[in-house]
Amino acid sequence: MPMTSLNISLPEALKDYVEGQVASGDWGTPSEYVRELIRQDKERRLGNLEQGLIAAAEGRKVEIPAADIRKKGLVAALRARTRR
Repeated sequence: MPMTSLNISLPEALKDYVEGQVASGDWGTPSEYVRELIRQDKERRLGNLEQGLIAAAEGRKVEIPAADIRKKGLVAALRARTRR
């Protein structure tokens, strides 16, 4: 997969933490560590969305006005509706 760069700024304490994680030997570089964190976050969010969709499918029917879907997008409208 082709790579591209993204520069981020961290407070010194977080930079030290990332470097410590890399030094533990589980990751070769800070980039590998950050990529893994992003993958985990993505999986967690997709899992939460999947659980929410399953719960919605098994639960009571929810009506969402088309205007809300157009304004917020389907996923955001569903999330807003389930938080009520």
